Amino acid sequence: MKPVILAEKPSQAKAYADAFKVKKNEGFFDVQPCETFPQGAYITWGIGHLVEIRDPKSHNPKWTKWSLQTLPIIPEEFKFQIAKGKAKQFAVIRKLIYETDIVINACDVDREGSNIFYSIFEHTRARNKTIKRLWINSLEVDEVRKGFLQLHDNKKDLLMYEEAKARQMSDWLVGMNGSRLYTLLIQKKGIREVFSIGRVQSPTVYLIHQRTLEIENFVPEAFYELEGTFKAEHGTYKGKVKGKINVREEAQELLRKHQIDGTIPGTVSRLKTEDKKTLPPKLHALSTIQATANRKWKYSPANVLKTMQTLYEKKLVTYPRTDTQFITPNEFSYLENQVEAYQKLINQPFNVASRTPSKRYVDSSKVQEHYAIIPTKKIPTAAVLARLSSEERNLYEEVLRTTLAMFHSNYLYQETSVTTDVNGLAFLSMGKVEIDKGWKVLFSNDTDPKASKEPSLPKLSLHEQVKSKVAIKEGQTTPPKPYTEGQLIAMMKTCGKFVEDAVENEILKEVEGLGTEATRSGIIETIKRNGYIEVKKNIVSITEKGRVLCEAIEGNLLASPAMTAKWETYLKKIGTGTGSSELFLGSIAKYLNQLILDVPMQLHEKTFHMTAKKVFVNKDVATCPTCQKGTIISREKFYGCSGYKEGCKQTFPATFLRKRLSVRHIEDLCTKGKTEVIKGLVSKVGKTFDAKLVLTNGQLKLDFL
Repeated sequence: MKPVILAEKPSQAKAYADAFKVKKNEGFFDVQPCETFPQGAYITWGIGHLVEIRDPKSHNPKWTKWSLQTLPIIPEEFKFQIAKGKAKQFAVIRKLIYETDIVINACDVDREGSNIFYSIFEHTRARNKTIKRLWINSLEVDEVRKGFLQLHDNKKDLLMYEEAKARQMSDWLVGMNGSRLYTLLIQKKGIREVFSIGRVQSPTVYLIHQRTLEIENFVPEAFYELEGTFKAEHGTYKGKVKGKINVREEAQELLRKHQIDGTIPGTVSRLKTEDKKTLPPKLHALSTIQATANRKWKYSPANVLKTMQTLYEKKLVTYPRTDTQFITPNEFSYLENQVEAYQKLINQPFNVASRTPSKRYVDSSKVQEHYAIIPTKKIPTAAVLARLSSEERNLYEEVLRTTLAMFHSNYLYQETSVTTDVNGLAFLSMGKVEIDKGWKVLFSNDTDPKASKEPSLPKLSLHEQVKSKVAIKEGQTTPPKPYTEGQLIAMMKTCGKFVEDAVENEILKEVEGLGTEATRSGIIETIKRNGYIEVKKNIVSITEKGRVLCEAIEGNLLASPAMTAKWETYLKKIGTGTGSSELFLGSIAKYLNQLILDVPMQLHEKTFHMTAKKVFVNKDVATCPTCQKGTIISREKFYGCSGYKEGCKQTFPATFLRKRLSVRHIEDLCTKGKTEVIKGLVSKVGKTFDAKLVLTNGQLKLDFL
């Protein structure tokens, strides 16, 4: 029998198919007999999370209505269903799996990839199948073929699935219970909003809220510095007395003590020049390239992940959802063999400084499922590069240049420190002279704000006499800056520094903060979509709704990064076989029961405020598609026909599946019968999806095609 290969999505399946001679069929590829598959094979695909947990009412009818009395929502057994619009592809997968003995999991090599595969496989109810695991980091033809010849067993894969399933179920439980609990209690306070609660999203919003409060509550304080301007034989330079003084009178007293007034002589009492170097940057993990791209080009983390995934599927870079910045000797070997070819891609040839692997980049012990993001062996042609979008080109070159920097020389410079003595008061000056740009030539277009601030020093000699003029300079302390989206990714990864408890801090370091490398950008998009934060000109700010949420969860574990980190620690134990899903979900149930008891008392004395919405002005949209006489008018809470007094009942909701319908959406429905694809629709169970809206007999229907 032909083995069945299950990919995560169509583009991944197509990349596998490119490695073989295939025939395309409806929902699968038929691989012709070859050295890798002597009898041939079938490649089929999911559509991401093709199988999902059912909504609460499908588990128990009493959970249909949002009510405090029906909490907690904890099913005795979780029920799953095929996601809307995906039944046809599931039927193809099930038929192929039933007709084979061997099934190969070729989804992404991570927790969610295992979850996608096994959730689909288990839903087919197939039994007695041998399951193998494809474990590769590149979609290049050679790597794909080699990977299928070196398939793994599924022992580790099954543990990753157990971990992922426990994560999925715990997130569902927290979301369903927390969202209903807080929404209903806050609505009792007069705020008619829906508040989505999440294991990771809630503490993330709270950290942004904390930064906002730090900025708002910041009180600037004046400080004073003693600055000297010195005129030497070969030029002028400046220096400062070390430390800041809080009171002007103290600064004045210090000058009086040293009898410094007006222009007086000074002496170069110390002159030290050191040769220094800066090593090339480390290779990129997903979070570092997201932060770098946000700083350089203001790309959102979600857009970076999407673009990197596209480059991966085009076989130009290795697997992007990686959390390591190291590679193994195997990857170093092919990079070293092709370093000159990579140089030609950016037209920047240089002499390779070293062809010996350095532990800074090459360390097998630091590589687990995936290694760092590097270029693949494939050297793209000029035509291939020309077809890349500007985002793809920028990110590909960023990966390429960072990888090439590993083979370049160090950045060399001289740092000079000067101490100028004025009547016994020491003024310190620092200067820098560039000796060799080294690897920095690869990033010559980057602007380094720190470099522009480096002062230059004239030629000086020890014990040289200089003329000095000393002044008291007043400054003010400045508040912390709001996060950019790139900094938000870094903050989520390193949020342990915000936690005072030493044990919790260590836990956060161990699990690398909030979320995972692959999920952080999605979490940011979720809290944007839920209306908790806004991003304008790359600056992240909390909304009124976000403030209300944070005021509500303040003092609760939902606001604590440590809570989700502890859960993540135990999830990893499940993934290594040392933890139990049953124990973990049992602890989540206990936590939710306690939450339901505590939160009403916590919120009893709290008051919340949100600004009233702006006065709404009615607006004509289009001719009514039903009566063809009246006009559809936009009103505050719905769109309706002006001919309602004459009996026309045509209306449209202002919000559909938690998405505000714009005038343009309604106009398209009235004139074309359908909208363009609307992104970010939210199902009753909190799942987001994209779809068109179609008007059928006056009713709105979803179109997933």
